Amino acid sequence: METIYEKNLGTKQKALRINLNKQIYGCFAEIGAGQDVAANFFKAGGASNTIAKTMSAYDMTFSDAIYGVMENGRYVCEPRLMSMLDHEYGLLIERLDEKRGETSTFFAFSDTVAALNYHKTNDAHGWMGVRFQLKPKGPYNDIVIHVKMLDNDNVLQHQALGTLGVNLMYGCYFYNQDPEILLLSLMDDLSKDRIQIDMIRFEGPDFKHVDNRLMSLRLVTYGFSDIALFGPDGKNLQPSEVLFRKHALVLRGRFRPLVNVHLDMLETGRKQFMREPDVEKEKVVVLSEITLQGLKQNEAEIDEKDFLDRVDILCSMGQMVMISNYQEYYKLVAYLSKITKLKMGLIIGFPNLEYIFEEQHYKDLPGGILESFATLFSRNLKLFVYPTYQHNNIMNCMRFTPPMHLIDLYRYLIANNKIEDIHHYNEKNLSIDTNKTLELIKQGEEGWEENVPDEVIKMIKDRCLFGFPCVVVPGMGKQETSTK
Repeated sequence: METIYEKNLGTKQKALRINLNKQIYGCFAEIGAGQDVAANFFKAGGASNTIAKTMSAYDMTFSDAIYGVMENGRYVCEPRLMSMLDHEYGLLIERLDEKRGETSTFFAFSDTVAALNYHKTNDAHGWMGVRFQLKPKGPYNDIVIHVKMLDNDNVLQHQALGTLGVNLMYGCYFYNQDPEILLLSLMDDLSKDRIQIDMIRFEGPDFKHVDNRLMSLRLVTYGFSDIALFGPDGKNLQPSEVLFRKHALVLRGRFRPLVNVHLDMLETGRKQFMREPDVEKEKVVVLSEITLQGLKQNEAEIDEKDFLDRVDILCSMGQMVMISNYQEYYKLVAYLSKITKLKMGLIIGFPNLEYIFEEQHYKDLPGGILESFATLFSRNLKLFVYPTYQHNNIMNCMRFTPPMHLIDLYRYLIANNKIEDIHHYNEKNLSIDTNKTLELIKQGEEGWEENVPDEVIKMIKDRCLFGFPCVVVPGMGKQETSTK
């Protein structure tokens, strides 16, 4: 049955509809920002049909006694949320399954949140999740999200969190057959300048068809977040959890496909970054970043299969993948610097260095290129420039000539160790043209294999990626590549 998105349904109406459904029954455990989610259900009326228990173990000693000690000392984190869901759902089943398990779809809602403090000096954020059944006596599913609260007032943040929690609960029970509608509905009665959602994960037997990487992509395409992240295993990650007190080293690319020059940039750039005196090697996190613009082809809609193909290849090579909506580097650096104060690095090709010094990209800034550079280079950041072969010359940052009025600025950045050439690169890679390699792949022509890592060659041929021509051999049950 087709899921109908009721866009005009308000928060109170959603809470009341859940309360009037006598099957839905469970508990709320909220820490760190009042109990605004549960409060919405109480205020809607009929809450006794829905709520078995609501609580807030605000004191850390109480919280540890109930949910276990957090060894990392952090209480607003995913492990704490999961321990809350485990504990509360387990109690529901233990105490109520025999009594009303045949007629109830149980749920446990939990959140752990750091709302804006009295001095307004912290970044307000939180974890929220629901563990729930869709059939009595059925298995449970989980939906987990991470949110950032952007209101500059503690009370408004509480209100926004309460609305988001009701939206999540409603989505679990009424939009579960269409995860995309469920995702969109999370922002009902909210705006993007109040709440950001930068991680979502669907788990459980009723969500086997959901690809969480696509859900992450949609968070960015819908504007719910500017960043999405997943690890080499393809699992969604929350950026601040991964990058907190870490050195971020980023390579931006389209990776269509991943070619030898990308691997050389990552390897040589990483080694050079590791040699920086203020870099702790064990704290370096390497990210392969694809921008939304890099996913679009000729301004068309994003091809989700093409996106997954690129991610699969990067993950198979052990890469952590970041999707961002930051076309300009200074915006990416501003975002990362809110998470970590440790040194960051950007691995860029020579054409990217030219791009950074083109003033036309900063027309929307009152301070123009100087304002962007104040953000980009005032942070603890360094650019590592991989050379490019142009006009029969190897072009690097020492051969770069910016516009005349920016020459002194460029020299200042070089002198202050903000920009550095990558050394010890493989000169054979400089002749690789990614666009030409892609065309050869599409045409099934020979020669592209020498530009691509062996593991990637196999994936492209086995799965007919990036338009590689394949034919289905009758009776073989698999695809084989065609040759010319």
